[in-house]
Amino acid sequence: MSLQAPEFFAELCLPFHDSTVVGNTYYATPVPGAPLRLRITFTGTIYADTYGGLRLAVVHADQGEIDAVALSFKDHGTFHRRDEAHNTSASAQQRGTFDKYHRPGRPPWEGAVTTGLRDAIEQYTAVWFPGAWAASGPRRATGPTAHKTPAPPVTRSGGRAR
Repeated sequence: MSLQAPEFFAELCLPFHDSTVVGNTYYATPVPGAPLRLRITFTGTIYADTYGGLRLAVVHADQGEIDAVALSFKDHGTFHRRDEAHNTSASAQQRGTFDKYHRPGRPPWEGAVTTGLRDAIEQYTAVWFPGAWAASGPRRATGPTAHKTPAPPVTRSGGRAR
């Protein structure tokens, strides 16, 4: 079964126009004409066909891979809501992961919230491709906040109102 990688990377809303997905790997040239490329792949776990994050690599056109970082889904809260909704225990093997098996018509990474991953990718690419993120496209619109605005404090005075 397919991981539906093109849809997953589209969900991340990465701003690089010169990019493509081949198989389960995303490739981009964040700075047009530069020798550095960005490669993003899914990282496996010790369990077959189960994925626990993304591996970002900076690849030089002539020298090969020069840097890499692993971003776990668990550390970036990608499946936190899904795991909480399903009461997945903190020690369960499937917490913060997805596997290739899924409901028909739905992606295997259903329930993913990619904001944390996207922010981490933005931070990483800012080091290797300064200015490329801003030059490639506008920052995504922020959604409504989940924080409640605190009520103003109640003031009580010892005197009577006149």
